Amino acid sequence: MSLSSLKVAVVCMSNMNRSMEAHSILRKKGFSVRSFGAGSRVRLPGTARNLPVVYDFSTTYEQMRKDLVRIDRERYTSNGILHILGRNERIKPCPERFQECRDRFDVIFTCEESVYDRVIEELWVREQETCQPVHVINVDMDDNTEDATLGSLIICELCEHLQQAEDMEGSLAELLLAVERKTGRSFLHTVCFY
Repeated sequence: MSLSSLKVAVVCMSNMNRSMEAHSILRKKGFSVRSFGAGSRVRLPGTARNLPVVYDFSTTYEQMRKDLVRIDRERYTSNGILHILGRNERIKPCPERFQECRDRFDVIFTCEESVYDRVIEELWVREQETCQPVHVINVDMDDNTEDATLGSLIICELCEHLQQAEDMEGSLAELLLAVERKTGRSFLHTVCFY
């Protein structure tokens, strides 16, 4: 399978940190990649732990950045959110919801188990048109910049192995076991159909 033919999606809750870090890394490596959030709204850290700043998915990364600069530039610079928003702006205009996308992918990576559950549930309720398989793989990562980068590098390694495989279906289980042994992380994996 060539780089251009492997269609990859990465999904976290808000399409802000983890999925966008993976999107950035995979795009630099030449993969056909899109990223999404699976939540109902985009949630960013607020001034209090239980008071997030909430945006609709249609809000651009640029609008969010300008809003957070207005609210508290120093806070959002020191916690890295302004840096993340700047990176995101260079990749695409605004976050996207997975539930609103009808594109087909070969592999969908999720960044936490609750997102994995949402993606699988969404795929199961859709009408199957082609019976084309899609592999949904969860690579758990904490929602911080360091773990987002480490998790994204694991996703990139998996994609590189998959695009080199002559038989993706036949070699995926073995590949996941090998990467589990190497990284100490375990993966959830389900095959759904379009």
